[in-house]
Amino acid sequence: MPDPSDKAVRHWFITGASGGLGRHLAEHALRRGDRVTATVRRPAALDDLWGTYGDRLTIETLDVTRPADVDTAVSRTLRSGPVDIVVNNAGYAVVGAVEEMTVEQIRDQIEVLLVAPMLITRAFLKPMREQGGGRIIQVSSMGGQLGIPTHGPYHAGKWGLEGFTESVSREVADFNIRLTLVEPGATRTGFASALRYTTETAAYRDGVVGQTRRYLATADESAFTGDPAKLAAAIYDTTRHPDPPLRLPLGSDTYDAVHAALTERLTALETQKDLAASVAFDH
Repeated sequence: MPDPSDKAVRHWFITGASGGLGRHLAEHALRRGDRVTATVRRPAALDDLWGTYGDRLTIETLDVTRPADVDTAVSRTLRSGPVDIVVNNAGYAVVGAVEEMTVEQIRDQIEVLLVAPMLITRAFLKPMREQGGGRIIQVSSMGGQLGIPTHGPYHAGKWGLEGFTESVSREVADFNIRLTLVEPGATRTGFASALRYTTETAAYRDGVVGQTRRYLATADESAFTGDPAKLAAAIYDTTRHPDPPLRLPLGSDTYDAVHAALTERLTALETQKDLAASVAFDH
């Protein structure tokens, strides 16, 4: 069957498209002549794009943590025609020590960062399989490969998304469905200004948690070197590649940090080789 990525006009489904990387990606795809269904919490945020691109842009109001609403939005989108590229982009982070976080804060991050992408991916697999293929882009983070203090549930969501995507990519490769994990570094998308913070406690104020919290709260734009327009272009180009990578690190900070984390883990693993072998049955 022909690869849907070869179609002259492709249909994108992008979550969290009201701002940041999602909006840049929607705009880039529209500018290149594709159709986009963009899901947002605030539909008015895309009025300017709708005014420019008209019926090539469909705006869906969606809370990705509501499975019934996700099913409705996906079904309505598919009734308008096949979807060639799905982008799971919606996300946010709560900053603080895990001990400071409420159960609701922890659960909601996992719902947004992991459960919602899992359900949306699942919903599109059957139609993509039946149409002969498709692309699914999971917006992860360099935080899907390493961990910093103050981001426990965020990392849990992103690391979970990485494992889920790697597994599913192997399940559906025979159907010409390709999945890619995008791992941006610090990018000027407004993500940092939208961070939510726990109520600080004295026990964590003067340690690494407090130091990280204050850094994030006071960092200016110079700390965020990634250009979201260039990220969007790189992701778009990947969807045109016949054999896209499973992981797409974007940003020199991502490359350096992930390289260091993987090297550290491999070094630690090598020191445990004999211990790992020691637990086998004696023959």
